[in-house]
Amino acid sequence: MKIGLIYANLQNMTSNGIKILIIDDELNSTILLKKVLEKKGFQASTENDSVIAKKRIESEDFDIIISDLQMPDVSGNDLLKIKHPETIFILITGFGSIDSAVESMKLGAFDYIIKPFNLDEFIIKFEKAVEVIKLNSQLRNLRTQIEETSSFSNIIGSSRKMKSVYELIKNVSRSNANVLIEGQSGTGKELVARAIHHNSSRSNGPFIAINCSAIPDNLLESELFGHTKGAYTGAIDSQRGVFELADGGTLLLDEIAEMPYMLQSKLLRVIETWEVKPLGSDKVRKVDIRLLSATNQNIKEVIEEKKFREDLYYRIATVSISLPPLNDRTEDIPLLANHFIKKFSEKMGRGFILNSDVVELLMAHNWKGNVRELESVIERALISAENDILVKNNFKFLTSSPGEERTFGSSGNMDLKDMERIYIKKVLEENGWNKLQAAKVLGIDRKTLYKKIKEYDLE
Repeated sequence: MKIGLIYANLQNMTSNGIKILIIDDELNSTILLKKVLEKKGFQASTENDSVIAKKRIESEDFDIIISDLQMPDVSGNDLLKIKHPETIFILITGFGSIDSAVESMKLGAFDYIIKPFNLDEFIIKFEKAVEVIKLNSQLRNLRTQIEETSSFSNIIGSSRKMKSVYELIKNVSRSNANVLIEGQSGTGKELVARAIHHNSSRSNGPFIAINCSAIPDNLLESELFGHTKGAYTGAIDSQRGVFELADGGTLLLDEIAEMPYMLQSKLLRVIETWEVKPLGSDKVRKVDIRLLSATNQNIKEVIEEKKFREDLYYRIATVSISLPPLNDRTEDIPLLANHFIKKFSEKMGRGFILNSDVVELLMAHNWKGNVRELESVIERALISAENDILVKNNFKFLTSSPGEERTFGSSGNMDLKDMERIYIKKVLEENGWNKLQAAKVLGIDRKTLYKKIKEYDLE
């Protein structure tokens, strides 16, 4: 690689906040490395006395230390042992001391460079060190943002739309009003319900959730209100319903729009009186609950179709919270991705981090399954990853799966490269991956097409 090209890459990186110390008992070495870095905008300080360098390392925090291995008084390994855990340490060594440098890397050195200096090699390794610093900084920022939203029961997001959701959660948590949570599947409706419960005065009481669409119609009434022994065929014992189980706490009726129309009138009666009567019983029982409901449907359209009672809607939706789809808050994707990486890293006993180009890939994807789909994608990538730094290749399945990519006119913004990649792939597929024919359709030569296929990783 040409030095000029490496320098150009370095010019695209920021030196803000990166503190560098170069240590070598040879004055010319420190002068050379300092000039190389300063020419590219990186400020570095130097020390030719290893004893003074040791004192500086003990009293100051450096992001990168570049130190000679063999020095009088204090060796590079001695300095390596006292550095801050997050400081990146690059060793300078003579050709005959490579084995010693490898041993030093086992002690925690990031890498080593060999005298006489190969500036190509030095800049490449320095560039890698800066990239690691940037990734670690992003990771710390993401963790801080996660901690700031910890009171919302694992709801992750710092976008403007999610901040509005947090504000609504805070406000409704102070009251006992019935809340309807609306949003597409996978947007986290149950997490919002749990956050409301967690931040309310009922947080010490039970939180019960039931999915109205997952229970057969003929059993749903019993699940809601309970039954006595012998109330119907198969009722061999008495059973309390979820309204009684949630007494003193919060009840979530998920997918409430799927509730049978005939049962909705009974639910309305319970909400009006807060009294339940189990199937087969003449006795009513008072309950004290906070009712939360959720749906992935446009409930007003369901009302117009005469499938949901309008009077019940006004009872369950004193306050409505609408959750945005992930495609409408793409700025939260890095935060969410890091949250899931941390979650699965702990389970797998590893320490995964995302490369910056992967973040761009995730933000360009069309998340039809919302946050739930993103979690699944992250888990799949981690399971197959050989290295702890995740790169685009770990997510190859994401861009090759049919129906997964955004199409022209879909929600969210795409840049020209995204549009070009999708169009080229579409033409290739329509022509059975006959590259000569596809190139003719695209109006380019076959050599350019091969270049685009490699650039967009379409093989």
